[in-house]
Amino acid sequence: MTRAAITAIAGYLPDYILTNQELEKMVDTTDEWIMTRTGIKERRILREPGKATSDMGAAAVLELCKKRGISPDEIELLICATVTGDLVFPATANIICDKIGAKNAWSYDLGAACSGFLYSLVTGAQFIQSGTYKKVVIVGADKMSSIIDYTDRATCVIFGDGAGAVLLEPTTENVGIQDFILRTDGSGCQHLHMKAGGSLMPPTHQTVDERLHYVHQEGQAVFKHAVYNMAEVSAEIMEKNKLSSNDISWLVPHQANKRIIDATANRMGVGPEKVMMNIEKYGNTTAGTIPLLLWDYEKKLKKGDNLIMAAFGGGFTWGSVWLKWAYDPK
Repeated sequence: MTRAAITAIAGYLPDYILTNQELEKMVDTTDEWIMTRTGIKERRILREPGKATSDMGAAAVLELCKKRGISPDEIELLICATVTGDLVFPATANIICDKIGAKNAWSYDLGAACSGFLYSLVTGAQFIQSGTYKKVVIVGADKMSSIIDYTDRATCVIFGDGAGAVLLEPTTENVGIQDFILRTDGSGCQHLHMKAGGSLMPPTHQTVDERLHYVHQEGQAVFKHAVYNMAEVSAEIMEKNKLSSNDISWLVPHQANKRIIDATANRMGVGPEKVMMNIEKYGNTTAGTIPLLLWDYEKKLKKGDNLIMAAFGGGFTWGSVWLKWAYDPK
């Protein structure tokens, strides 16, 4: 049986660090308030003029190719998970391919908010498992600072910028993507969305004046749904595949809120020593969180490790993926 395995991973983070202490000078908040509610101390922000999501994604993919020892010309398909595309069109994935010289790849964007990387990973895996392609790149990248209102203390403390990328290749070994569960509930749109900028409410002077081009989040409602659904889908994939907490090497959770991560780990019966976490350093980078986690923890991963990746995002979207890691530390 052919499966899709992650054979390389890379990431990119902007240089500028926005700390809680700096946010204290911008909005009515404190380091204690932010840490207690989110677990975030700092986040990275892409501040260079003229730089966008594609620049972070391109940097991650170029590093990915270097690590794997391949040329961008060998990439056959590139999927970019993002909600902060450079432009309404063309796809940011197209722009990334142009910037890295991936002349033989076709590409497109996938928008599923914070679940976007998992949705894209599963989608890309189908092209590998079917035998259609042998090298598929999945990028999770967001410049969230471009759609965050830095006068809104409820959202500006949460998000950061960053990108991660993985290479999927076929394997006949018992590693790679084993199973997945993905879910959607569009009724959750009202709780987490951006009001203006789309075809429903195109940009006007009024929409700009009313600050409608920023993330709108009803925190309590989103927290309630995220805690329940991310935890349940993680437990569900374990039950479906008869996996116990002892079988799990790592929980790889979307980095939205430490309390949501803790609830998911508790539901799975997994101790904190098995939970990947970097939310304190990077905040919520939306589609970038899971690949950035894998990038941070790569040296700790061993071939055959069972990983449960889980996410919850605006839409609502959520899901879990059971993955067996495909290589030992290098």
